[in-house]
Amino acid sequence: MKCPFCGGLDNKVIDSRLSQGDEVTRRRRECEACERRFTTYERIELVLPMVVKKDGRRESFDRLKVMAGLRRACEKRPIPTDSLDSLVDRIERALVESGEKEVESAAIGERVMERLRGLDQVAYVRFASVYRSFKDIHEFMAELSQLLTSKQGEE
Repeated sequence: MKCPFCGGLDNKVIDSRLSQGDEVTRRRRECEACERRFTTYERIELVLPMVVKKDGRRESFDRLKVMAGLRRACEKRPIPTDSLDSLVDRIERALVESGEKEVESAAIGERVMERLRGLDQVAYVRFASVYRSFKDIHEFMAELSQLLTSKQGEE
């Protein structure tokens, strides 16, 4: 591990802890050369499928892109960051467990909306309005009506 301060390669681990639901290992390290301390986070690299975009391009799954979309949808909403991290973790896990080599970006978006709908309905509508790119107000209203109908069915 390279020291972020002096670039030295020799360091020792002072403390290790599991965090984020025992999925990430947090290590506190001390550089042998400059004696400064820094923290590293280790996550098991999972074999995720390639994402097939609408235009046919293929790219690696990027959890940061999913998080960015969720953060925009949840802006000014009372949703803890841990809930969003957990949501993305569940989507990643489902993709790995599916065993598929490729997955359509639309399928990922649907999974995000499905989970977001149960978390916060305003954030869900925001995400859906961008993701589904409604052509007009009628499509948007139809989605809202469906949301209201399902909410009334739950009560």
